[in-house]
Amino acid sequence: MIHTFKENMDQDRKKKDIVELTRYSAGEFLHSEKLPLRVLADNVRSMHNIGSIFRTSDAFSVDEVILAGISGTPPHPEIAKTALGAEESVRWSHVDDAVAEVRRLREEGWTVLALEQAHGSVPLSDFRPAKGEKYLLVVGNEVHGVNQEIVDICDRVIEIPQCGAKHSLNVSASAAIALWHLFAAIR
Repeated sequence: MIHTFKENMDQDRKKKDIVELTRYSAGEFLHSEKLPLRVLADNVRSMHNIGSIFRTSDAFSVDEVILAGISGTPPHPEIAKTALGAEESVRWSHVDDAVAEVRRLREEGWTVLALEQAHGSVPLSDFRPAKGEKYLLVVGNEVHGVNQEIVDICDRVIEIPQCGAKHSLNVSASAAIALWHLFAAIR
């Protein structure tokens, strides 16, 4: 049978069904090998943003989500609403002091990246992760961003170049963009 170009395109773009999308169970994924990539939420106040960070971390094989300061923790209905179960498939911890945690992880050999608009920042598209390095991505509070003390001690500041009238993206959108970039480069 001869198919037209349009028929081939229609077949090539057929949405995948749920069986084709099946991956790990939450428990299997939780214990599977992850990328050398962690994300620290520095005083992120919105539970919906926390849930979204969990879901993105699940998608991009993040090793751990570290919730710092006032960042909410599971179980919480607002986190569950956006995480859609990722709070059970991604390893997480809570620390009171984000600065102390960043210092501790740097001492353990993690390269700390602050996602922030700062003088001397590197555009995200120009940042190339080095092979064999472990990365901690720090994302900040919805109003104040990443704590300046963390910006001062991090290894690199990466920034998502933007246009438009607004000065920033939502923290969960920014985290998703940066995590995708790191996932694609590290993997």
